[in-house]
Order: sequence, then structure tokens, then C-alpha cells
Amino acid sequence: MAALAPPPTSPRRRVQPLLWRLQSMLASYVPLLLMAMLAGFTWWLIKNTPQLEAPREKAAPKHEPDYRMNGFEVERFSSDGRLTGRIIGTEMRHYPDNDTLEIDAPQLRAYGKQGELLVADAQRGLSNGDGSEVQLLGDVKVKRYPEGDPSQPPDLELYGEFLHAFVPQQQIRSHLPARVIGMGGEMQVKSFVYDQLTGRLSFSGGGRATFAARPGTRAAAPAAKAAASAPTAARKP
Repeated sequence: MAALAPPPTSPRRRVQPLLWRLQSMLASYVPLLLMAMLAGFTWWLIKNTPQLEAPREKAAPKHEPDYRMNGFEVERFSSDGRLTGRIIGTEMRHYPDNDTLEIDAPQLRAYGKQGELLVADAQRGLSNGDGSEVQLLGDVKVKRYPEGDPSQPPDLELYGEFLHAFVPQQQIRSHLPARVIGMGGEMQVKSFVYDQLTGRLSFSGGGRATFAARPGTRAAAPAAKAAASAPTAARKP
């Protein structure tokens, strides 16, 4: 009797080396790791990238002084070197936004060709950058000395609350009421213009004037009163 052979068996599966399995695992997960790293880097980049600011509106310049001067003095000269004007103040502040000067206790001096002197002072002053125009405000007083000597009595005085001085032209004017003393009388005017170069005083808008009686007039009429008409001008001798 013949012996039966054992049934055929399937070939045994070959065990893969450990290194090969690690390489296969890495090959499968590396793309996932790279994608995760890329996503994380993208998130970090977005979080740390500075945001572009929306364009801001240009801020309006502030009205603040950029420098101050105490006890200052500014002088102006003519083309031939003659002193024509001087501005004095206890403190001056410059404002760069509109190039103006603010002056405390200002005093203006205008020197005429014949030696006459015009002095104006006030509580406060405003001037443009080059000092060619000055506005005096508060308790304005103006006095004219024909011989240029402030120790002598003035021949013209003006009192008011506002004065606009044009330094190169040596002209002062005001659109507000003022009191004028000179030429032998006193006037209350609503506005005036005075030219230092010509000695001409013009006023308009109506007013009232009182003049002292001249020697030889009747005692019953010690003063004459007249309403000033517009325009009226008086010239200094």
C-alpha cells in the first residue's frame, strides 16, 4: 500500500525588516506632516504680519507757540539806514500755524523824518511774522511828540480799545470809537486814520468835538461844540 504525501502548504510570508517598515511608515506620514507644518506656518505668518493702517486724516495744526522771548525788541530801518520803527514788549510768543506774534504789554514807536515821535502802547498786541502790521488791543494809548522828546507834552493823544498800525507806512487806524485830544480841543470819534508822515488825522462816522475858547471870546461861550461829519480831516502843523 502506497503512503500518502502530506498536502501542499502555502509558502511562508517573509517577515519585512524593521528598517524597511519604518521607511514605509515615514513615506506615508511625511506628506501629512508637511501639510500640518505648512498650515501652522501660515497661521503664524497671518497672526504676526502687521496690519496696514487705514489712511488717517491730516490733523489740523495746533495753535501753540514754538518759542517765546522775554523783554524783546524789534527795530525797522529805511533803505538809507534811518530808524523808522521799534516794537517793544515784555513777552513775545510765535505761533507757527499762522506765523503770527502775540505780544504782552506792547509799545510801538514810529520815528518821522523831521524828528517827530509817535508812541503807542496797549495791554496786548498781535503782529504778523515780519512785524509790518501790529494790532493793539485793550487800553490803547497813542501820543505824538513833535520834537521827539517824550519828556515834553504831546501835541496829539488818542485813546481807545483797538488800533491797527501799519509800521512801514507809519499809519494807524481804528474802526472802533476813540477819544482824540489835540489841536486845542477834544473829540469823540467813531473811527479814525492817522498818517504820521503827513500829520493828517481823518475820522468818519460822526462824532462830537469840544474846543477851548480862544482869548478874547465872550465868557458866556467858554467852549464850542459841534458834531463831526464824515469824513473830516485835521492836519497837524
